[in-house]
Amino acid sequence: MAAALPEPPGEPLQAVGDAWSLTDVITRLRRVLRSSVRHEFPWESLPMAQVEILQRLADEPDLGVSELAARQRLATNTVSNLIQQMVLSDLVSRTPRPGDRRAQNLRLTGTGTQLLQSWQNANERRVANALSQLPRNRQTLIEEAIPALSELAALLETDDSADA
Repeated sequence: MAAALPEPPGEPLQAVGDAWSLTDVITRLRRVLRSSVRHEFPWESLPMAQVEILQRLADEPDLGVSELAARQRLATNTVSNLIQQMVLSDLVSRTPRPGDRRAQNLRLTGTGTQLLQSWQNANERRVANALSQLPRNRQTLIEEAIPALSELAALLETDDSADA
C-alpha cells in the first residue's frame, strides 16, 4: 500500500481575529494550567522556566547550554544561570562532552525526571477532569485537533521569521 502524501499547506486564516483567538486560547490554557498545579508545585520550588528546560532535556538529552538556549529562544547566560540552579537542586547533571573539555552535556537526574513526571501527571489529571466535563463531541474535536496543533507548534518553533 502506498504511503499517504502530505496535504499541501492550507490557506492562512482569513482574519487576523482568528489567529488572535487561537493565540488567546493558548495563552489562557497555559496560564490556567500553570496556576492550577501550584498547590502541588509552588512557584519557588519549580518555576515555569525550569519546567520548560526539564521538558526539553527529557525530549533531547545531552544538549549543551548554547544548544538549549537556542531551542528555548533564551539568552545563553539566562539558561546557564537556570542550569546552575537546577544542578544545585539535583534536577540536572552536567558531564564533560567527549572531545571538547569546555562543553558539557546536560541530562535530567533521577530527581529531575521524577519531578517532571509528577508535574506532568498533575497537569494530566487537571486536563482530564476538565475534558470529562465537556460534551463528547467537544472532547472529540479537541482530541482530533491535537496533531494539527502539534504541527503548528513545531512550525512556530522552527520559524525564525516569526521573531522578525
